[in-house]
Amino acid sequence: MSIFYFIAFLSILFAVLVITAKNPVHSVLYLILTFFTITIHYILLNAQFLAIVNFIVYMGAIMVLFLFVLMLLNLNVESEPVKSNIVKFAGVIGGCCLLATLFGTLKLAATSSPVVLQDQGLGLVKNLGKVLFKEFLLPFEISSILLLSAMVGAVLLAKRERQPDGKVF
Repeated sequence: MSIFYFIAFLSILFAVLVITAKNPVHSVLYLILTFFTITIHYILLNAQFLAIVNFIVYMGAIMVLFLFVLMLLNLNVESEPVKSNIVKFAGVIGGCCLLATLFGTLKLAATSSPVVLQDQGLGLVKNLGKVLFKEFLLPFEISSILLLSAMVGAVLLAKRERQPDGKVF
């Protein structure tokens, strides 16, 4: 249990650092660390598939994409527009709603009993693979064909052919 609380503390700490970081690149790096701690939570909950998907998809693909976009945008403090008072007021209202939700959740969590899994192999990749390739084989293959066609379309759109006179069309 102490490992869970330590990882939960790290998750909250990195999430707060994502919000409070002045540099957007540092904010993305803190977000990667937040996703890594959430991956550890999935492992502690015996959900290996969710842990691997979170690690590969969010940390490996989406966060690297965010980092490259931020680096390409070359954001400067001087070019940032000034926020109006309405936006600041909306942020305060949103923060108060978040605090009210957190207090309500903590109040309910103190009175509820912990959940005990009846099936210990619930989040294992082996069991998910059996269900995926037996019961859901057709939707799985259709989605793979859809993803393949999207990838081919993206490559064709990204490929630019040059005319004989050197212009790109």
